[in-house]
Amino acid sequence: MKKALSVQNLFLFLLLFAVGGCQQATKYKTIRKDVLKDKIAGGWAGKMIGVTYGAPTEFHAMNRIFEDSIRWTPADVKGSIWQDDLYVQLTLLMTMDEYGVDAPAKKFHEMFAKAGYWLWHANMQARKNYYDSIFPPASGSPEYNIHADDIDFQIEADYIGFMCPGMPQTALQIADKIGHIMNYGDGVYGGIFVAALYSEAFFESDISKIIENALRSIPSESDYYKIIQDVMTLHKQYPNDWKAAWKELETKWGDVDICGAGEPFNIDAKLNGAYIAMGLLYGEGDPLKTLEVATRCGQDSDCNPSNALAVLGVVKGFSGLPEMMQEGVRSVADSVFVFTNYSFNSAVASTYKYALDLIALNGGKTDGDEIQVKTQLPVAPSLEVSFPDVVFSRKISVFEPAGWTFSGKWIPFEVERNHQKSKQSLYASTKGDEMILEFQGTGISIEGNWYRDGGKADVYVDGKLHRTIDTYYDFAHQQHTTSIWHVMGLEPGKHVVRLVVTGQKRPESQGTRVYITSATIFDTAPKKNEQFQFSFEK
Repeated sequence: MKKALSVQNLFLFLLLFAVGGCQQATKYKTIRKDVLKDKIAGGWAGKMIGVTYGAPTEFHAMNRIFEDSIRWTPADVKGSIWQDDLYVQLTLLMTMDEYGVDAPAKKFHEMFAKAGYWLWHANMQARKNYYDSIFPPASGSPEYNIHADDIDFQIEADYIGFMCPGMPQTALQIADKIGHIMNYGDGVYGGIFVAALYSEAFFESDISKIIENALRSIPSESDYYKIIQDVMTLHKQYPNDWKAAWKELETKWGDVDICGAGEPFNIDAKLNGAYIAMGLLYGEGDPLKTLEVATRCGQDSDCNPSNALAVLGVVKGFSGLPEMMQEGVRSVADSVFVFTNYSFNSAVASTYKYALDLIALNGGKTDGDEIQVKTQLPVAPSLEVSFPDVVFSRKISVFEPAGWTFSGKWIPFEVERNHQKSKQSLYASTKGDEMILEFQGTGISIEGNWYRDGGKADVYVDGKLHRTIDTYYDFAHQQHTTSIWHVMGLEPGKHVVRLVVTGQKRPESQGTRVYITSATIFDTAPKKNEQFQFSFEK
């Protein structure tokens, strides 16, 4: 049951948003109720269509353009019912239904963590952090989440923008709270940016202006701001050649990703956010062309066209999308998204109701079939940088002899793939079993396995206890290979990491094993893109 807004909560909202609103002269924009609902429906439809259009290509093109054929039919929209791009953010919407728009971040974190689906990257670490009693904003911080800059919040912030027409400050207030559950810095800015795109798209149809205005909702000093600016610069230089623009962008930004360091895989919010902008700019308002460009840019190529078409969906409204797309959505409009109590129709109705509430809370007026929205100028939050000047150095397998020292009983753990067994990791489970690794650099991530028999370990850096880690993970019956511990910002030079198995575990774990697969070493140095010039500037 939806929690009614109390008088105290109403006062809090008015106070929060009036502070930002006083920075601009009062300006109202008119929108009919049916148009507002149609635009919200267009946004949700764009998400569903875009994610199914790009789904077969996801991470099939890394550091390259996707050149293969793309086959999509309206019937494919049915696949959106099982897509995390929809059901994760609908969990957040369900939290609002249960606890109110102004619910504390910890309530959103709780429902998200206890949901019965698998998660990855920043979302998975945020869930793990919840069960380790690390709550927002710490749960998304770079200290406790090496995925802080990943794409997660960027693909889950749509509903915020859908309910904030012409009100980017309101969107920012909500997004800043929710985004720090799983992300920080550029990872949060990705969600703020896409929410702002939707907020702007209700009253603006010029794509360039929508992007320019949305950028004003994030700090101009951030890398996220800079990469979107680069996309706009490249679009002006290569207005009819998106592939030329893509190559320039890839050369400058393609390897700026802490999570995928040393790999072609890039889950970073800002690069994938740049592909959203490329799809919008080079799509020129055409839904199919927008989908194709955003998808062919590669990497997380189901999420990016999903965001891009959702922006067009708000601009055009559901009724303005191609008929075949409308039919695809109508055919599943009452189907319930897995792990949620929402269908397309009920999500549109709920988001529309929240939009009316937020418009009223922010000084808007309703007169019959027309709504007067008190619009807001974008305001950027303060700058956050997750991993300043951190660059990838090298990756060391646990089976490479250099640098590693093991004492106690460490046993190879084998996995079977294609009827062949291979060593995946080393594990130990007895109190006092120890691993020592010497390295040269300013940061390190120890990778291993989070398993249902995972136990605890103490990790020391240069002789001082840094943190006790818990490697149990079987939430939603998922187990994973990931970073089990990391530290950044060390002084340049030689360092020693010592991991000591404690022989302890949480009650639900089936054992005390600690698994190690590899270590990733980082240095501190100016990234190559900081002094980079595009070819046409040289």
